[in-house]
Amino acid sequence: MQERLVSQRQKDAGAGISWAHLESFKLGSKGDGVVVGLAPVGQHSKTDEDRVASCAPREKLVYSARSLKCLYTNAHSMGNKQEELESYVRSGDYDLVAITETWWDSSHDWNVVMDGYALFRKDRPARRGGGVALYVREQLQCTKFCPGADEERVESVWVRIKGQAGRGDTVVGVYYRPPDQTEEVDEAFYAQLRVASQSQALVVVGDFNFPDGCWRDHSASQPQSRRLLQCIDENFLMQMVEEPTRRGTLLDLILTNKEGLVEAVKVEGCLGCSDHEMVEFSISCGRNRIASRIATLDFGRANFGLFKQLLGEIPWARLLEGKRAQESWIAFRDCFFHAQDQSIPTCRKSRKGARRPAWLNRDLLGMLKQKRRVYRSWKQGLATWEEYKAAVRGCRRAVRVSTYSLLHVGSSLHKHN
Repeated sequence: MQERLVSQRQKDAGAGISWAHLESFKLGSKGDGVVVGLAPVGQHSKTDEDRVASCAPREKLVYSARSLKCLYTNAHSMGNKQEELESYVRSGDYDLVAITETWWDSSHDWNVVMDGYALFRKDRPARRGGGVALYVREQLQCTKFCPGADEERVESVWVRIKGQAGRGDTVVGVYYRPPDQTEEVDEAFYAQLRVASQSQALVVVGDFNFPDGCWRDHSASQPQSRRLLQCIDENFLMQMVEEPTRRGTLLDLILTNKEGLVEAVKVEGCLGCSDHEMVEFSISCGRNRIASRIATLDFGRANFGLFKQLLGEIPWARLLEGKRAQESWIAFRDCFFHAQDQSIPTCRKSRKGARRPAWLNRDLLGMLKQKRRVYRSWKQGLATWEEYKAAVRGCRRAVRVSTYSLLHVGSSLHKHN
């Protein structure tokens, strides 16, 4: 919400514009006589594009990172796991977060944004399930990468991350292969993989759903699995995950075309009640990062009394008289933004790109760390599976209580105001 409402102080703010005398305002217009709201005489009303441009100055390169910290998981539906994922991302300070089986569609658009990260996603259009997504930290310079034809049939998303001068870019892909996928769609993905593998640095992560593959001796019993191994050999790729990721089977893979590019691969428990383990790894290659120059609202220094006064002085009945719903909304929006510009200052976002969410308190962070400790103990035979599942359920319950209590406090404050 902050990002969408954010705007830079107007250069002429403080020029003595009085909201109590709206006679000095006129209805601005844009295009074919469409009313766009209130604007001072002799000035044009800011459009949404103007606001984004005004509070997002040209970004400046300030430092580079030697490695990118990454997290991958097969979520098996993100419907009730978004808050838990964000808590993991904030506590782990990840640069890239790859997800398969998001089960997202257009009805989830309101809940998928993560402050400080750009989201690249591809939902399954025809039927329930599937879908892939990749969160990339805003400070990383990246663009969507198109590896060729048949992109609609393959559940994959590709991003090119700009590298340092002389070191080349890194292409990162996220792929999900349903268990019943046809050989024709498999070949469409392999065509994408051939194009992407020509990049100087490539990392592909995802759920390939080939349970019969044996990576120690590079063999498989099923024809489709053998075809995957053949494609990996033809494109000189390496598979980096060594531990099972689902019920003793290695389904989730990390492929790369450069030795030493992917390091520190660890299997790190599961997200919520997903039956897949999360995989943490790093891409050890210098990447350009840019200092965040995005302006965000500084509510700590806001004058809410002035904000309420400015909106209260507007004769809404006269302003909205005779307008349709869209015209009324635009008029309200412009008045809201004018009041916001005069009463709420802005500030630059920190280097990490986002503050920790209000519901992510220290107690919850401690429970997440405890969950990881119990998982490591279980892998070493020092804890039972029931103890680990109890830690998982405790974390889920704590996340829900924390988020719901924050929403309850917010709704209570709204009622009293």
